Amino acid sequence: MFKQLFIVCLVSLGSNTVLLAEENEETKPDETITVYGVRLDQPATEVGSSVSILTASDIEALGSDYVLDAIATVPGVTVNQNGAYGGFASVRIRGASSEQTLVIIDGVVANDTTSPGGGFDFARFDPANIDRIEVLRGPQSTLWGTDAIGGVVNIVTKRPEQGLQGNAFAQAGSFNSLRGGAELAGAGDRFDFRLAATGTSTDGISKADEANGNTEKDGHDSNTISAKGGVALAKDARLQASLLWTDAESEFDSFSFGDQGNIADGDEFSKTEELIGNVSLHLPLLNGRFENVVLAGYSDLSRDNFIDGSPSYSSEGDRKMYRYQGTLQIIEDHRLAFGAEREDSKANGEKTSITGLFALYELQALDSLTFTAGVRRDDHDKFDAETTGRLAVAYNPHEQVTLRASWGQGFKAPTLFQSTFFCCGATAPNPNLKPESSEAFDVGAVYRTADARGEIGLTYFDQDTTNLIDFSFVAGGYENIASATSSGFEIDAHYRFTEWFDAAISYANIDAKDGAGDNLIRVPEHSGDLIFSFNPDGRVSGTLLLKYNGEEQDPNGVVPSWTRVDLAGRYSLSDSVEMYARIENLFDEQYQQIIGFGTPGLSGHVGARLSF
Repeated sequence: MFKQLFIVCLVSLGSNTVLLAEENEETKPDETITVYGVRLDQPATEVGSSVSILTASDIEALGSDYVLDAIATVPGVTVNQNGAYGGFASVRIRGASSEQTLVIIDGVVANDTTSPGGGFDFARFDPANIDRIEVLRGPQSTLWGTDAIGGVVNIVTKRPEQGLQGNAFAQAGSFNSLRGGAELAGAGDRFDFRLAATGTSTDGISKADEANGNTEKDGHDSNTISAKGGVALAKDARLQASLLWTDAESEFDSFSFGDQGNIADGDEFSKTEELIGNVSLHLPLLNGRFENVVLAGYSDLSRDNFIDGSPSYSSEGDRKMYRYQGTLQIIEDHRLAFGAEREDSKANGEKTSITGLFALYELQALDSLTFTAGVRRDDHDKFDAETTGRLAVAYNPHEQVTLRASWGQGFKAPTLFQSTFFCCGATAPNPNLKPESSEAFDVGAVYRTADARGEIGLTYFDQDTTNLIDFSFVAGGYENIASATSSGFEIDAHYRFTEWFDAAISYANIDAKDGAGDNLIRVPEHSGDLIFSFNPDGRVSGTLLLKYNGEEQDPNGVVPSWTRVDLAGRYSLSDSVEMYARIENLFDEQYQQIIGFGTPGLSGHVGARLSF
């Protein structure tokens, strides 16, 4: 399918159409940025929690083919991948495990019901379909329920804009990599729609590090189709739906005891098909003072693994979810959000369900002071009910200063695998398994310069997690046998030096320990990014990214620190055609993210985009 899609894109790039360059309104300096992931759709200056927002323009400027590279620039976020180009890609927030990161796509929980820990694999997610990403750091279970111990990654796909627009792009790069896509979108007074398709194909590199003598390349192919649309109904009501389908095949290497990381060349591959969709009704009442949203969502994932061409393992699971939320403007300065959710999950023949009730209250005590409080009750069909709460405050004593603080609780119910698996002499799963739980607070300040060219933010956080679930050979199953603490601070700053040049820096210091006082695995104490962006004449633009990842503890040893430099640029040939390129690992740094797994050296791609 991809090769046909690539040919279509090349043909499209040769046609004569007119470009209307898209400008993301949320990147304007004077635009009020609204945070949707906190349920109350608050302006950023009124949010007490720690939130970072990546817009489509931010992601595009980095020039990466993978959304993981964009998320990795958020302070406090650690990413790891079991080999580039299709290897399992995880996101950790403030030292919490990747399975404790809740991922939401267009309002639908997307975590994998079939995996032992229930984490989300970012390797297949194409950035071409993303409008914005909100990263909420710290426990958010009062907002979103189970799994939100470390934080939430809320992804919103692109929405149609007024009029008719379209684009097609094609690119080629290192390792015989090809990528292409096309989209068509439009919006009128009553109807809107967006249809898009993207595809990627690469020979890749060896998942097991080539420096250890592994020469067999492990390829990756993926295709994605995205659809979104809505219709305006009577009395300002709206019915809308979205769909995201991905089909991917990735080669990987084999377990090899004694080799670095216990991995070496092998003939294995996996096929994965993933579907995420929803239908929602938006109904405003009381002259817009009472907003009502009813959503039905569905996610499905199937995976088949093969060794030497023969099937070795397969899994399939899905999640059905139903949500109602009402948001009432009680009187001026007082808002209440409340609702109910239900999730029915299934994996490999096992089923479970969880029902949640939540309420959030916002008090605008002063024009400059916002309080938010919330409580939630989740009732699991196999475990005790969990009650979580949160408090947040944002204070703007001056137009240049925002002070914020938050406290919250989180929990993660045992996955279907953890609650049903047993072995090694055990006769049944552990009947006493309990949900993991966390409690955390953070305090921070943001200062905006008087010339409105920049800002700097500093946040301190502290989190305790208990009843962590881990596998025990002695018990022959999963038990609550671990705890963890995490504390540190994050710095996030940017400044526009001229109309065409700006710089941004982020840094995180994370002290993450287990119950025995040892460093948590795959959490660097120091990490950060330095980004320089330039756009001298409106036709040429570029981004230089310097990424630093400190030393990490790994189950198989210590991963040394590393620094990588990436360079991306764009040039508008005309109002209708744009050329772009990216150089990754400019100085050919030899490094690993996980012991035994290789990463690309000096590499890159070039491409062209046609829009109308």
